[in-house]
Amino acid sequence: MKLAVVGGGSTYTPELIDGFARLRDELPLSEIALADPDERRLGLVAGMASRMLARAGHPAKVTTSTSVEEGVEGAGAVLLQLRVGGQAARNVDETLPLECGCVGQETTGAGGLAKALRTVPVVLDIAEKVRRHAPDAWIVDFTNPVGIVTRALLDAGHRAIGLCNVAIGFQRRFAAALGVAPERISLGHVGLNHLTWERSVHLDGEDVLPRLLDGHAEELADGLGLPASLLRHLGVVPSYYLRYFYEHDQVVAEQRTSPTRAAEVAAMESALLEMYADPSVDTKPELLGKRGGAFYSEAAVALIASLAGDRGDVQVVNTRNAGTLPFLDDDAVIEVPARVGAGGAVPLPVSPVEPLYRGLIAHVSAYEELALDAALHGGEERVRDALLANPLVGQASLSDDLARMLVEANRRFLPWAVSR
Repeated sequence: MKLAVVGGGSTYTPELIDGFARLRDELPLSEIALADPDERRLGLVAGMASRMLARAGHPAKVTTSTSVEEGVEGAGAVLLQLRVGGQAARNVDETLPLECGCVGQETTGAGGLAKALRTVPVVLDIAEKVRRHAPDAWIVDFTNPVGIVTRALLDAGHRAIGLCNVAIGFQRRFAAALGVAPERISLGHVGLNHLTWERSVHLDGEDVLPRLLDGHAEELADGLGLPASLLRHLGVVPSYYLRYFYEHDQVVAEQRTSPTRAAEVAAMESALLEMYADPSVDTKPELLGKRGGAFYSEAAVALIASLAGDRGDVQVVNTRNAGTLPFLDDDAVIEVPARVGAGGAVPLPVSPVEPLYRGLIAHVSAYEELALDAALHGGEERVRDALLANPLVGQASLSDDLARMLVEANRRFLPWAVSR
């Protein structure tokens, strides 16, 4: 199979390549096509990828193109991992909301909306090119905000599934805590992308979440930035992103006195690209583990292998609700365990969701619907409505101010706003 990676010049890409090399029997690849408009980065990353595959004895060839059409031509699967505006735009996403006392984060809250406004039109343009040049390909979206982007793709009729590494990260963390192989662990993972809770953790069919919380609550809480007492009280394990909701004011205070993640990542990317330029480097650098996206490659390999091989196994993905959570519209995109095969992903039944989580899921899902409308049709009023519906903003004066500020800061990325 030919696999195309749009955004192939990302410093993430060697993480993917490492997984493809290690899991070659699970997903045999003949070509890995990297497409990216940044020719310099593309060359450095492709050189690194080729050396990694050669070291592993993997037969796939690495090809490059600055043209999406050429890169995806004839591909069986297309991975999307792009960042419109780069780390500079991300830095704005992480700082501008702080001026209004709101969390500054690139995938949720006001920053997540800004990213959706920039990203959705670009992704839909890419998807149309995939439709023409690789009509049988599945599009696997790792581009944030994954829930909104995946819904945009599905609403436009594309063969698409969203992917996030939060669930596989929890699976690996729980397995390590219990001293067992990860494949023995399955998750009661429910919610929206970056808004999920682990309501059960099954080891060989037995729910061991109470045991995990009894013996490892402090350790788990440290990794989430939340108090262990909260985990014990809830009896579930929230994703890290729930900290922005559960500890909003504390997070804002911390962010106002700390370097942005964008600045940290920009420095990492510069160092990583230097490493990739060294012809003697042919293994994944240790620094890449701090870049984010841990276990992304394993999740991507498993998903693509199931889509291509019709395996019918269960994986946590972003896909249509289709009645799974009855308090959401059928067209909403949720993140839950689903059975994956050649026809796509079918969510497994979910036990009734407790009001404590159901309310926030419904609230954020409504925001995502409005965010997508703003990204597709533009207009400061739509941006304001989405902010007003977002629980991390949700006040009229803040929504007015932030809408104006977000549009102005992102004007060059928004065709509907450029001429104003």
